Amino acid sequence: MLTFLPTPIGNIEDITIRAIGVLEKADVLLCEDTRVAKRLLQLLSERFSKTFRVERFIPLHSHNEAEFIADLTPDFFDQNVVYVSDAGMPCISDPGAALARWCRQNGVAYTVLPGPSAFATAYAASGFEAIRFLFFGFLPHKGDARRQALAEALRQPWPVVLYEAPHRLEKLLKELEQEAPKRPLFLAKEISKRYERYYFGTAQNLLETLKAQGIRGEWAVVLDGVTPDEGDAEAALAEVLSSDMPPRKKAKAMARLTGKSVKECYRELTKSVD
Repeated sequence: MLTFLPTPIGNIEDITIRAIGVLEKADVLLCEDTRVAKRLLQLLSERFSKTFRVERFIPLHSHNEAEFIADLTPDFFDQNVVYVSDAGMPCISDPGAALARWCRQNGVAYTVLPGPSAFATAYAASGFEAIRFLFFGFLPHKGDARRQALAEALRQPWPVVLYEAPHRLEKLLKELEQEAPKRPLFLAKEISKRYERYYFGTAQNLLETLKAQGIRGEWAVVLDGVTPDEGDAEAALAEVLSSDMPPRKKAKAMARLTGKSVKECYRELTKSVD
C-alpha cells in the first residue's frame, strides 16, 4: 500500500492525527529530501511523544523520479510505503504525480491524505470572492517564456495564484506595475509560520511597502481577475508582450497603449530579458 502524505507548510501542529497514525505504521518513507523527513519525524516524536518504526528512507525527487519508477515492481508496495514531500501537498508543485500515474497503470493501491497547501490557503486569505480560481505555480524565471506565462495569467477573468521566490518577488511586482498597474494583488508571506504576513494593494504600493521592510521568506501571490474596464487595454498589452515582434516594433506598440515613450518601453523590454 502507498500513501501520499502532506506535511505542514509551517507550523508543525498543522499535521493531522490521521497523518501521524500513517507515519507510525510506515515501513518505508519515500522522501523529497531524506534529511527533512527525518527531522519531521524527530519533531513529531518530541512534540507528540510518538514512536516511528521506519526502516528505510529513500530519496525520491524530481532529479531521480524517472529512474526510480523505471525499476519499480508492484511487490515493493506489499509493505507500508509513504511518500512525503518537504512541505505541503505531494503532486502540487512537488514531485509525486509520476508515481501516482505508475501505480494507477500497474494496479497498485494508493491513497492521498488531505492536508495543507499554500495556494488554497492563500486564496482563502485573499478575500477575493470569485467562485473559481486558477493555480499557475511558479512562472518561468526569465525571457519570453516568463512574459508569455505572465501575460496568460493577466488575461484570466478569475483570480490566479502564483508562487514566487523572495529573490524574484521584486521583479514580479515591477512586471505587474508595468503591465497591470491597477490590478488588485494579495500577497501571503511564510504561510502558517512565525512570520506569516498578508499584504493587499497594487504592485506599486506593495513594492514601496516591501522595499521598506525587506523581502524575505516564501510567497504566494494572488492576482485578481481582469475586469471589463481594464480588460481591453490589458489584453492588448499582453498580446503585444507575448508576440514575436522585434523589440523595437514591440516598444512602439507598447508606447501607443501605455502612453510611455518608445525609448522607455524599449528599455523595459530589453531589461526584462536579463
